[in-house]
Amino acid sequence: MFESVCRDGGWRWYWFVPASPLQNIYLVRHAQGIHNVDGDKNYKAYMSHDYFDAELTQLGWQQVDNLRKHVRSSGLHKKIELVISSPLMRTMQTAVGVFGGDGYTDMSDVLPLMVANAGNSNRAAISSSNCPPIITEESCREHLGVHPCDQRRSISDYQFLFPAVDFSLIESDEDILWKADVRETIEELAARGKKFLNWLWTRKEKEIAIVTHSGFLFHTLNALQNECHPDVKKEICSHFANCELRSMVIVDRSMLGSDVSVTDYPGKIPKGLDLPSDAVVEDNNIKG
Repeated sequence: MFESVCRDGGWRWYWFVPASPLQNIYLVRHAQGIHNVDGDKNYKAYMSHDYFDAELTQLGWQQVDNLRKHVRSSGLHKKIELVISSPLMRTMQTAVGVFGGDGYTDMSDVLPLMVANAGNSNRAAISSSNCPPIITEESCREHLGVHPCDQRRSISDYQFLFPAVDFSLIESDEDILWKADVRETIEELAARGKKFLNWLWTRKEKEIAIVTHSGFLFHTLNALQNECHPDVKKEICSHFANCELRSMVIVDRSMLGSDVSVTDYPGKIPKGLDLPSDAVVEDNNIKG
């Protein structure tokens, strides 16, 4: 169990765990996916199998490039020890594009993080040199069930496309979590998010980037905001833009300082349609 306390200013949030060492977490929503574009116009588009495991749009890749520049100009790329990605095409493309290495060539003696043109990207291969390890974890996936864009392909397929990404934490080659006729409840998603955060606190790394989805972030953070001041609660519960980065700190109470994050990034640069596939009109729950 943990207590959540938040502070305003620069999207700097603090979650307290008794006797816990300081841990900086950088939350990133994936860049614009092909499902975001048509789903913004017609919610029923999320039911289309054309968007199975949706990949990034070309505008999404521009958003990745701009966040990558920010991560480097802010010095964040020198700090991050580990990147954790949801095992879906759009999140892994975002993770390797933002945090991966430069200058991969076929003459390299290391595997690429992503092969050329993976997921119809029209992008060159991405190097795994001089970058943090990237691992995948099922528990930070998007809202499960019904929407084909949130169904993953087999891990063996992914391993061919993302050779240097670590899939060892995933137990099943096929997607056994996504159901065509059963939608995960908001309560189940929030509980999964809390479990994921508790698992994070067992990691030895102190600077961790998480590349995930709007619905996962929205419902997880909503479940943790009960102790916040109303003004801070409003900020924490706002939806992530495509390719937005926000930071939070897990720290012992005695270590709390007054610093403001310089690494947060507003996302959606360049701008584009990004309404996620959880955008149900009647309850305004947004995901992606």
